[in-house]
Amino acid sequence: MTSVPLKPQYGPTLGRLLAPRWHAAPRAMRGIVVAAGCGLVVLAIAVVFTLLPARISYGGATPFHFNYRGLYRTTPEPGQLVRIARRAHGGLEDSFAVAPLRLPPYAGGLSGELPLFASGYIEGLSRRYSGFALRGEGKTRVNTVPAYNVLYTATIEGRQMYGRDVLLLAERPGVRDGVAIEMLSTKKSTKARSPLEVGTSGVLERPLKTFTLG
Repeated sequence: MTSVPLKPQYGPTLGRLLAPRWHAAPRAMRGIVVAAGCGLVVLAIAVVFTLLPARISYGGATPFHFNYRGLYRTTPEPGQLVRIARRAHGGLEDSFAVAPLRLPPYAGGLSGELPLFASGYIEGLSRRYSGFALRGEGKTRVNTVPAYNVLYTATIEGRQMYGRDVLLLAERPGVRDGVAIEMLSTKKSTKARSPLEVGTSGVLERPLKTFTLG
């Protein structure tokens, strides 16, 4: 490819000005400059990928996907499918996990079954977490899909945490398979005033806001 002719009043180019010095420089110095340039390119690419949201897609009986940023994928706890978390100051600050959920056979609508199922689910949380205290429960929505909130506080890794679990199933008659979205956050991390506000701001907002079944 031929270069576009440059008008005399606009020349010489920076490349032409630097060419004599570049060729006169020691080979070792030129190698250092090239390596530094490559390093800057790699760093720029890393910064871009760090700033862009990551994505998790999960198949199986109840497929789902969501985006996240500012959290890091970590080993799921027993019973969980995926888990992302953020740690700071030597302890857990935020956690977003997804676990499978299966309702028993039921008659009637899902909106009537979820509160009944939640009572047993809450008992399981009380056995799982030290210092567990139920703070509320009730209907909610995840991307317009009806769901059910379980709100609580608990002591995890020696820290007082706000907990918000969302029981979510597809809008389909008689559906039994779904997921439990398990969110934990310190009050300082989310600046939340109650467990109900977990997932409405901070690093947990994006994964909950983009969470989609299917």
